[in-house]
Amino acid sequence: MIYDASLDQLLEKVWDGERINQAEALRLYRLPLEELGALANRRRELAKASAYNGKGNDVVTYIVDRNVNYTNVCNVYCKFCAFYRVEKDDDSYVITHEEMDKKIEETIALGGTQILMQGGHHPKLSMQWYLDLLSHIKGKFPQINIHGFSPSEFIHFREVFKLPLEEIISQFVKAGLGSIPGGGGEILVDRVRKRIAPLKAMSDEWLEVMAVAHKLGLASTATMMFGHVETVEERIEHLERVRAQQDATKGFTAFIAWTFQAEHTKLKAPTVGAHEYLRMQALSRIYLDNIPNIQSSWVTQGQEIGQIALKYGANDLGSIMIEENVVSQAGTTHRMGVADMKRLILELGYQPHQRDNWYQLLN
Repeated sequence: MIYDASLDQLLEKVWDGERINQAEALRLYRLPLEELGALANRRRELAKASAYNGKGNDVVTYIVDRNVNYTNVCNVYCKFCAFYRVEKDDDSYVITHEEMDKKIEETIALGGTQILMQGGHHPKLSMQWYLDLLSHIKGKFPQINIHGFSPSEFIHFREVFKLPLEEIISQFVKAGLGSIPGGGGEILVDRVRKRIAPLKAMSDEWLEVMAVAHKLGLASTATMMFGHVETVEERIEHLERVRAQQDATKGFTAFIAWTFQAEHTKLKAPTVGAHEYLRMQALSRIYLDNIPNIQSSWVTQGQEIGQIALKYGANDLGSIMIEENVVSQAGTTHRMGVADMKRLILELGYQPHQRDNWYQLLN
């Protein structure tokens, strides 16, 4: 094997916690998986060393929440989605307040502290419908955080309500919205977005929503759905755009990547497996040096890979997912409870702790 001094310098740079660029990220991507994982684990330790009174390296967190999809009616027809319906479909729906109450009551009974509320881009729901729903939830369940509405939904709202983003988000916050999920991130490269979801928010629009939300004091997450029509270079460009946004506004609490799930979707693309998932999660931890938390995607990968991901840069197992409707429509139906979460974490020698949306420990 020919000695490569520049690669050694890059590995030392990563080990010491220094920032890397896109060209360096591509070199790291090509490393043996175990070597890349060791570097990501090192970066996890550096990122979490001072967290939780200096015990962050021993802690792995999870949240108890419920994914509530308030409607499956959508007019953007994403090729990778098996969940959406049109209004005339027999199984289309819009949630009622009574149905929402039942879901939240079940969530609270299981120790839940949050609902992750997202839906299709319904062309006919009014702004008042959303404000009434938020006010109803916050009035009846003040202890529940509403982590709701992805950036692509807010771009849809701007088009339908004919109002500026800042005004829409401000009114949603007054009605009860607590934070924004990073759904709809897919790949933040317009070439890819035009291939898989041409009617959905483009990259700059997705980032614009996050910038406005962060300006208003809302925390949010960032995501990446990969393994379809994008190149590795475009995945890295996605990471660069997320990191640059975080440099500017500092509002992302966590990053979550998952792989495209193909079953029952219209997108014809080769899917990728667990090795590629672990490789990209590890690279994400190294590249996103300004985002403190990386979440394992056991929902798409299953419990075993979700656990292994904790040695590839992740410090959080995400949600027990009391309910999940979107990924499961595409053929993936993994389930996990709190006892499973704790077991997986303890088996690796970490301490399991339930958290809230802002990564404050609840136990």
